[in-house]
Formats: sequence, structure tokens, C-alpha cells
Amino acid sequence: MHSPGPAVPPFTTPSAPDPSPLGPVRLGPTTTAALAPAATEVSGGFWATRREVNASTSIPQGPALLESAGNLNNLRLAAGTAEGAFQGAYPFVDSDVYKWLEAASWQLAQGRAEDDKLAEDVRRLVSLVADAQQPDGYLNTWFQLLKGGERYKDLRWGHELYCAGHLIQAAVAHHRAGGRTELLDVAVKFADHIDATFGLPGSGKPIDGVDGHPEVETALVELYRETGERRYLDLARYFVDRLGHGLLGGEAYCQDRVPIRQATQVEGHAVRQLYLLAAVTDLATETGDGELRTTAERLWEAMTRTKTHLTGGLGAHHDEEDFGDPYELPSERAYCETCAAIASIQWSWRMALLTGEARYSDLIERTLYNGFLAGVSLDGERWLYVNPLQVRDGHTDTGGDQSARRTRWFRCACCPPNVMRLLASLEHYTASGDGGGLQIHQYVTGRHTAEVHGAPVAVRAETDYPWDGRVTLTVEDAPADRAWTLSLRVPQWCTAHQVRIGDTVHDSTTAPATDGWLRLERRWAPGDRVVLDLRMEPRLTAADPRVDAVRGCVAIERGPLVYCVEQVDHPGGGLDDIVLDPTAPLTADHRPGLLGGVTAIVTAGHRRRVSDTGWWPYTPAGQVPPAPDGERVALTALPYYTWANRQDGSMRVWLPTS
Repeated sequence: MHSPGPAVPPFTTPSAPDPSPLGPVRLGPTTTAALAPAATEVSGGFWATRREVNASTSIPQGPALLESAGNLNNLRLAAGTAEGAFQGAYPFVDSDVYKWLEAASWQLAQGRAEDDKLAEDVRRLVSLVADAQQPDGYLNTWFQLLKGGERYKDLRWGHELYCAGHLIQAAVAHHRAGGRTELLDVAVKFADHIDATFGLPGSGKPIDGVDGHPEVETALVELYRETGERRYLDLARYFVDRLGHGLLGGEAYCQDRVPIRQATQVEGHAVRQLYLLAAVTDLATETGDGELRTTAERLWEAMTRTKTHLTGGLGAHHDEEDFGDPYELPSERAYCETCAAIASIQWSWRMALLTGEARYSDLIERTLYNGFLAGVSLDGERWLYVNPLQVRDGHTDTGGDQSARRTRWFRCACCPPNVMRLLASLEHYTASGDGGGLQIHQYVTGRHTAEVHGAPVAVRAETDYPWDGRVTLTVEDAPADRAWTLSLRVPQWCTAHQVRIGDTVHDSTTAPATDGWLRLERRWAPGDRVVLDLRMEPRLTAADPRVDAVRGCVAIERGPLVYCVEQVDHPGGGLDDIVLDPTAPLTADHRPGLLGGVTAIVTAGHRRRVSDTGWWPYTPAGQVPPAPDGERVALTALPYYTWANRQDGSMRVWLPTS
């Protein structure tokens, strides 16, 4: 029996929708952002291949996997159209459906003729969601079916508002991608219910509380942007500012230890922290709140300086999936949840738009190619929930969600549909405009368009990035009567660049990048061509000496890619005894027939000669001479994102040098 809820105000439609491109972030009419998302069509190259796998394999499999896991039947049970028992171990299983719906909606926005079946699946699942919603707007099958309709009694763990957030984001995507309102109506009804239920003491609302897993906050800002309804923005601010006041017991795990405006470091559950910070940045963007902007900048710097793995991965502890202490960045025990990489990308994109600074897109690039992309197999059918930087020889894998082996689906299946939705919307993270020019943040083959000085601008890009550092850009549309700036990001890893404009060539000295941007201002005309060459040599990278776990080790990188060595490429012994020779040359060798086409790095090292005599593995320091170098070995390193796609075995990113 449905419990009555508070009365809700009516939904109002904005009179003047924002004209910005319809991606996951659509800035409001009073935004303070330095940049606005540009429109991009990805037509070829590396990311087109990865997105095609997502479109043709990963996303279409979603409904069957959700059916087999029970998610869809839970909705039928809540609607009263089926019989049986609730399936699932967690109160947030509905969110897997919502993330898949968001992914499918962004995919349908591509307009592919072969997506007719996908469109029907979306219509079917949207109908299931709408039928399961209670008359006052509430929706969570766990509580409707297992808890007798009891609501908001377990905000620390219940995930009711978290699920609402993913429902809202799916509804916004569904509306932006196809103009349909069925799911948006469900989301608005739920949001209105939440707004009538939660508020400060004295507000007349029955509950002063927050969810233990932030997510609804950033979703509410996007719902405000979509509908123009200011109440949703105010509600997001309420939730953000009430976290940290002990409403959940004061735990760092659920972002309740300290108010976010006072925080000096990222802490607790990594995904919770990052979704909260995305909302902080959204609020700063839409309200001009300088304190929130300063908070976001402070915490982003603290995170990247002290708690980010080389791959862009985040999370040091398997226990509670949380950040560790500063510089606590283990290798074989790195957690680096795939969802945390996605949340990092989402947050950093909002920071890039708010500030206009290139460093945020530097981190996006690093995370996209490494910490994120490793989370899905090359065939799009198997997944990693956690992304360690080392798997030891003789590793005993116990299976389950935290396995170091790729898995078809998870008991806690948050990561697969999250990967799907980011890949399906990836074009919206690549370029921006600021009224005076176009900024290229990520190098993809495709076409970027924006409005500059009130006129359309279009630039086509062609590149074999990340295998080759050359990017060719051709102006296809531009205002004829005024100059504008084409800004190209020079990545943090790049030590030298060259740019050719027509017949004129400039290098890093005559055309330097400023704060990561190479800004080219002129009166551009259709047919103008710019060729950017980014030096892309293999390199060895060392960690800050305070990272105890990898002191004395180096990693191999080339361009935006982090490399690793796998047991499958080094027969005749494991990896734990391998020592890299830092004086050996690093040779790039493109292998088109391997793992879909990759550039390998070939170098050399040796295997340690380790004595197995005695029963105790420790000796007095300085009393035993160092063991002589053992067998010389050729080393083949491949991009980290490709690991665990051939056979199970050991792997490592960081290699000792002595």
C-alpha cells in the first residue's frame, strides 16, 4: 500500500532552453563558467573503435544482463505486474537500470540505423520504471518490496537518494537525446517528492537529512539546468552543505566527517567523495559561489598531488573502497575502482569548464586512456571492478567483484553500465568554446563545432593519437569578418611540440604553450590547416619519493599511455624477479595485429639471482653483498588498458631498477 507523501509543487517548463550542446553537462543561463561544452562528432580513430564496441556489444547486452540479475523483475514486482521475490544483495540495484538507460539514451543520440532494437529496449525499460513509481513520486524497489514501504530510515546505507540521482541523470539524457518526456516526468515527480520531504529544521519539511552516497546533488543541478526550476538547484545546495554535520554519524566514509567547505583533503569512499565534488563544482558554476570554487580547486590539487595513481586511478584501500593517507599509493593492493575513474573524469570536466585551465583536461586524458579504459575488455564483454597496478606471481584470485580477473558481470554491478554511459557520451568531453574561440581538450578524429562571436565555427581533426602525436586540424566554417582563437592543449607529459600553420612552422620556443594551451589567434578561413606535432617518445617515470610502495621503481610511459609488462609476454619465469635496466634504450614498435593494434615498448633488464637458502627471508643490512645480475631478458611493455585481455597471469606497472 502506498504511503502518502508531502504535497509537491507543479513542474514548470523553462521559457528559453539553453542552446548549448546537449551532453551530460548543459550550462544554465546564469553560469559563471569560463568555457561551455562544444559539439563534437567522433568519426574515426582510437575512440571511434572503442565506442563502436560499446555501441554494438556492451550496451545491447545490458537488458539481458539486468534481466538475469533480477533488476528488471524487481521493477515489475514493485508495479504489481509480476510475482516472486526481490533479487539482489544491495539497496541500490535500481541504479544499474538507470545508468544503462542513460548510456542507451546517449547512444541513441548518435542516430545509427542499427539501433532500432536498442530504442525499443529503452522504451520498454522506461515503461517498467514509470509503472514502479509510487503515486507521490517515491521509487526504490528495495524499500518498496523488502522494507514494507519504509522510507528514509537508513539514509547512511539505503541509497534512496543515490538511486534518485541516477534516475534523474538518465531522464535528462533521455530528454536531451530524443526530446522524449516519459522518463523526465518520472524524475521530476521524484525530485519534487524529495524537495517536499527534505529541508532544514523549521522549513516545514519532515526530514533534515542527507544520503550516505552523494550523487543526487549533481543530478539535481542538471535537472535545474534542464527544466529551469530553481528549487532543484537550492535542494542540491542544501544536501551539499548539510553533509559533514554528523547527520550520518560523522564518518569520513560517507563524507560526513567535516563540512565540505572546510575540507583540506579528499577522504573516505572515493566515488562518494568525487560525486560530491562534482556537485560542489556544479553549484560554484551556476551560483558564482567563490567559496565552493576555492574548495573544489583546493581538494582537486590535494587529490592529484598526494592520492592519485599514475594511471589516474583513485582509491588505495579495498576496505571501504576509500582514499588512503597522502602518498599511500600501493601497487598490488591499489583499489582504483572503475567507477572512481569515471567520477574523476566527470568532476575534472566540470572543473575545466569552470576555470578554463588545461590541467583538468590533462588528468582527464590520463584517466581516460589508463585508469578508466582498463575497466572494460577489448571485446566489450568483460569487466574489472578494481584496477591494480600489479598482480604478483602465484597470485591466488578468490573471484568476486574485487577479482583481478575480468568478469562477465558483478554482484555489485555499478561499474559496467557506468563505463557504458561514459563511452556513449564521450564526445561531450573533448572540446569547448568561450565566445571568442574554440578549445580542443582531447585529440580525436572528428568534427568540433561551437559558436564564436555569434557565428558558427567548425574544425575537423584527423589523428592517429595516442599512437602518433600528429594532429591535423582543418577549418571548415568560420566568421569572415573577425579573428578568433583556436586553442590546442599541449599535454603535461609533452616536452616539445611543433605547429605548422599554412607554410609557417613554429616550435616550442616561437609558439610556446601558456598554462597548457597553445593559443592561435587569427582571422581563420575555411580551408586553413593547422598541423600540431607533439613529441611522443617513450620515457621512464619515477614517483614522488614519499610513495613508499614504489620507491626505487620506474614506470614506462609514452604519450598519454601508461605501460605494463605481463607474464604472457615473458615466458621462462615470472615478473617478480625482473629488474629494468634504466640505461637500456626504449624502442617504440607498433604492432597492428596485436590487441587491436598497439604500440609496444621494447627494452631490456635482467632477472635477479635470489638465494632460496635458509628459512628466514631477512638478513642484517649491509652484511650480504648485492646479488650479481642474473639472466639478461628482453622486456615488452604494452599499454596498461590492454592487460588481462589474453590470459590470466602476473602483471606490473612499476619495475625496480636495482
